[in-house]
Amino acid sequence: MSTSPTGPQSVDRALAILDAVADADRPVGAKALARTLGCALSTVYHLTGPLIARGHLVRTPEGYVPGPRVPALHRAYQRHHGLGGPVAELLGQLRRTAGAEAYFTAYRDGRITVVDTTAPVTDTAHPFAPGPEPRAHATAHGKALLAELPRAARRRYLDDHGMARFTDRTITSPERFEAELARVRDRGFAVSVGEADPAYTCLATALPALTGGEQPSGPSTVHALSVSLPTADFRRRHGELRAALARAVPLFTAALPYPPASP
Repeated sequence: MSTSPTGPQSVDRALAILDAVADADRPVGAKALARTLGCALSTVYHLTGPLIARGHLVRTPEGYVPGPRVPALHRAYQRHHGLGGPVAELLGQLRRTAGAEAYFTAYRDGRITVVDTTAPVTDTAHPFAPGPEPRAHATAHGKALLAELPRAARRRYLDDHGMARFTDRTITSPERFEAELARVRDRGFAVSVGEADPAYTCLATALPALTGGEQPSGPSTVHALSVSLPTADFRRRHGELRAALARAVPLFTAALPYPPASP
């Protein structure tokens, strides 16, 4: 990778600055950013200049904070993923009826993402945050999404992302994982009991694919709904959680901007 100020390393560091400022609960100083990135203070100033000029950051006396461009990016994110309006309201409704944090996740073009969640952003202990999902094979929403793909597309995904072990319950064998996904398809829902985080269990179901019909490469986009709760509470509540998800599926499907096409 190039170490030129205009090369890929510069881009990566600029994005790391944005992530650090976004994740902080207070303004972040230039020295703190330099320590986080492992770079010189002058590099931080060099990288933050364009970010400030484009409105992604604002520099205050206390440090850097997100800039005025961020809300527009968030609105664009919601628009492209069919969020906002009814979908956001339905996610909150699922949270209330299930009595557990709810998630809207997506497989799109080879990537699985937690698109939105009802978990408070201040809950840093919560294991499932919006953004790329690096533990899809160990989560219920990842299983629900991958179960909808043809085997070849699924193998490509696992080859690209791997099957790391996160707990002693994590499935790391491709053969065992295929058997698990067969059970997901038979039952119509997926469960991960402490596979990504021993303290949490999640339950998920896929929504109908937006593309509709049969395609050799499978659907380009699949969404899933899921809920999570402490593993200790799952055994006594799994029935009501399944019922809440089942009731939510037709509501979310109707609210998506591009309903499934007829086969």
